[in-house]
Amino acid sequence: MANAYSTVFLVLLHIYLSFVLTHSAPESAIVTQIPGFNGTLPSKHYAGYVTVDESHGRNLYYYFVVSEGKPSEDPMVLWLNGGPGCSSFDGFIYEHGPFNFEAAKTKGSLPTLHLNPYSWSKVSNILYLDSPAGVGFSYSENETDYETGDIKTALDTHAFILKWFELYPEFLPNPFFIAGESYAGVYVPTLAYEVMKGIDAGVKPNLNFKGYMVGNGVTDEKFDGNALVPFAHGMGLISDELFEAVNSDCNGNFYNPLSDNCSSKLAKVDKDIDGLNIYDILEPCYHGTEAQEISPSYIRLPSSFRKLGETERPLPVRKRMFGRAWPLRAPVRDGNVPTWPQLMNSNNVPCTDDEIANTWLNNEAVRKAIHTAQKSLVSSWVLCTDKISFNHDAGSMIKYHKNLTSRGYRALIFSGDHDMCVPFTGSQAWTRSVGYKIVDEWRPWLFNGQVAGFTQGYDNNLTFMTIKGAGHTVPEYKPQEALDFYKRFLAGLPI
Repeated sequence: MANAYSTVFLVLLHIYLSFVLTHSAPESAIVTQIPGFNGTLPSKHYAGYVTVDESHGRNLYYYFVVSEGKPSEDPMVLWLNGGPGCSSFDGFIYEHGPFNFEAAKTKGSLPTLHLNPYSWSKVSNILYLDSPAGVGFSYSENETDYETGDIKTALDTHAFILKWFELYPEFLPNPFFIAGESYAGVYVPTLAYEVMKGIDAGVKPNLNFKGYMVGNGVTDEKFDGNALVPFAHGMGLISDELFEAVNSDCNGNFYNPLSDNCSSKLAKVDKDIDGLNIYDILEPCYHGTEAQEISPSYIRLPSSFRKLGETERPLPVRKRMFGRAWPLRAPVRDGNVPTWPQLMNSNNVPCTDDEIANTWLNNEAVRKAIHTAQKSLVSSWVLCTDKISFNHDAGSMIKYHKNLTSRGYRALIFSGDHDMCVPFTGSQAWTRSVGYKIVDEWRPWLFNGQVAGFTQGYDNNLTFMTIKGAGHTVPEYKPQEALDFYKRFLAGLPI
């Protein structure tokens, strides 16, 4: 009888293994060549679409880089850029993707691609997703889908993940993490919450979800909105006298000024920081510092954000583009705070340039190679689109973080400490506000024997850390340090 059971077990095991081996990554999604790159890829690449709504023809585009290490064992990571409205090719091209992009030497030619020694695919399988529909190469056949928000985006991305793992079942056993930056500070926890609910409800396929990480992430309007003034003072951008005056007149409430005195002091803060690169105060701001006519209804929006609507500006020399900004303070329009789509729907971002990404991703050969065949619906790629109307309908993320971490999911909240878009002062404050016991007191963390930033660990696997000298997009500024803490976090090791 025992031999019979053993035989049945072996047969079932053989059937299961045969299923996994024969139902692995779709051959049609393989990227066989990368225009601009001469050499052998260190791992397999896949790209394509997943339909998340058949009735509307809503399709999300992904680019998948298999780990250069041990694909069957290394973590599976979903990466999301922010905006809302920015493509995750931002992360792929400018931050932690498999290539470094060298600008084309002649107009009209392609950038030259070199292998990135600090790619996050060195230690993980990483999946870049354009989300929601209307962003990057993702699209819908029903344009009503371009009016969306936090909750719908999380539901769609969860549907995408489930269908994607059905296409790539061999990665289901791998530890699964969700990561992102900027407005993905909303995308990541709302999606993680949907994943957690799905696991609890027994939704198939069963995801091996372990945790998440957020860089310079939007979290809470008040915490983020009140972060600028302390940051500006700490960085020496405003005087002691102005800091003391604005503190006194605003009572620490910089996000929503309640008096004319407070407003006038905040205007002085705005004037002092005008012209700085909000994504890294150490970097030049290439659009210039000339005053621009603005509508009185936007008087409370810092001037760097007023430049979001510029259509004529000199292209910067550097080859960077950043995720769209969350307002440092909400502007008042006729006594009311406008909706986030009214603020965010512009594809011009101050101080930056996306020339390399535009050149490469709008090239016919590249688009064919990475399987973006639906050209009639995605005629051209832009890094940050104005196609979508986005509603911030999930509220503060703090409740999501509490829910997830209290359930045992690991969370890393990291901040480049020279970012003025989502300053570390806000992230530091909200992580402290959660109320968890400190289990690892504030201390430096080291890379190659040097202080690379500072960290504080809390109960329930919540960690806050800064990266010294980095701006809004940490892996772009500090690629070696970023790969180091990324590797440690995924492995569950101390930072």
